[in-house]
Amino acid sequence: MANIGNSSRSVSPVRFSPLLHSARFMVTSSAMDNLPHTGLPEIAFVGRSNAGKSTAINTLCQQRQLAFASKTPGRTQHINFFAVGPKDKPSGLLVDLPGYGYAAVAKTDKKRWQLFLAQYLAERGPLVGLILLADSRLGLTEIDLSLLQFMAPASVPLHVLLTKSDKLNRQEGQRAAQAARDQLAQHAQAVGMTAPISLQLFSATKHTGIEAASQLIESWLAEHQPQAAAPHDDTPDTAAPAEGPG
Repeated sequence: MANIGNSSRSVSPVRFSPLLHSARFMVTSSAMDNLPHTGLPEIAFVGRSNAGKSTAINTLCQQRQLAFASKTPGRTQHINFFAVGPKDKPSGLLVDLPGYGYAAVAKTDKKRWQLFLAQYLAERGPLVGLILLADSRLGLTEIDLSLLQFMAPASVPLHVLLTKSDKLNRQEGQRAAQAARDQLAQHAQAVGMTAPISLQLFSATKHTGIEAASQLIESWLAEHQPQAAAPHDDTPDTAAPAEGPG
């Protein structure tokens, strides 16, 4: 059974991540067959429409318009990739997955993106971590929890951000976190998910949890850096010249 940790402590003043601040748009994709192949580790952000996903990404990266929220929730149907690290040698990618669960979206579109999401989480080799965002006032839904079933075979760690926690008082926040932690433990056991699961309260407005989330993302990327190729010696082998007859 997965051990669900708590990463909610924040230090004041908040230390923002220079690595995440370097994020810049790389490419957008709309299907599995045209996803980029970079060899870099990917950390994906996913959540229901209106859970505050775009706001969280922008806050973590200290950029106002890196990730865009559609004016009509649920209509953003593309996957956006953002590179982080030096421009000449990126260290990883942040992946903004489409929001889900919005009632106004056609059923055919919902089904198509649910299938795509399941395929991405289960089969995407470079995926090294998933950030799930859920409104702390509403808690985790069945759709949120169903992601664990998709992720279980891939053994990808999960970190949950309970967003908009500034709308709750301290006791309400603690209850929301414990309720979500209990749900995750139960579903992880049911689907056989053994990868690490952690959870924290998060507020883009009050900057609650930013440092803890940033540190976790940085650690995931650091653990999965591409191995540098062993140096190759291009110097030709030279043998000592044979001595001629004296």
